[in-house]
Amino acid sequence: MIGARCCVNIAGSCGPKWDGPYPQDLTAATFDLIVESVRSIIDAVQPTRTFYTLETMPWMYPDSAASYLRLLEAVDRLRFGVHLDPVNVVNSPRRYFENGALLRECFEKLGPHIKSCHAKDVRLGDGLTVHLDEVRPGAGGLDYKVFLRELDRLDADMPLILEHLATEEDYDRAAAYVREVADELGVSVRQ
Repeated sequence: MIGARCCVNIAGSCGPKWDGPYPQDLTAATFDLIVESVRSIIDAVQPTRTFYTLETMPWMYPDSAASYLRLLEAVDRLRFGVHLDPVNVVNSPRRYFENGALLRECFEKLGPHIKSCHAKDVRLGDGLTVHLDEVRPGAGGLDYKVFLRELDRLDADMPLILEHLATEEDYDRAAAYVREVADELGVSVRQ
């Protein structure tokens, strides 16, 4: 037994790329398929301490706080939780510019169910058409003050995981930025 807090997965795509966009991924039939898949995994494993979670994604369920809340209710299993990746739900200019409100909504609706989070950032390009790039924390527009303040209201042992960075230096810079914002807010972030 490793004592894992959660097992993070994504719902997956109905298309040829397991994590890519596909027209059927946001249909009612796929939502129902996800519900049955999550139930069958939890029922087969019967976890007693660990939660099974799905990562929020930009083009498949769960793609918002509302769709995640619908999934939690539909799955109806005690050991189903939330892995919040806020950058993955910033999938439009409106969500980009209003990401502080989006973060507050995620924590308001999903807070008690959140078991882990990803820490990264997003930058909106200025060329046509809309283009959003994932970048290291501090190099984009995600409101880390809101993110860390909301996160601080949850469990003090909440995992906040940096991901998708190219070099050790990038990870060091990202971690330093997160700690700097946390210090400014008086919020504790452990190593």
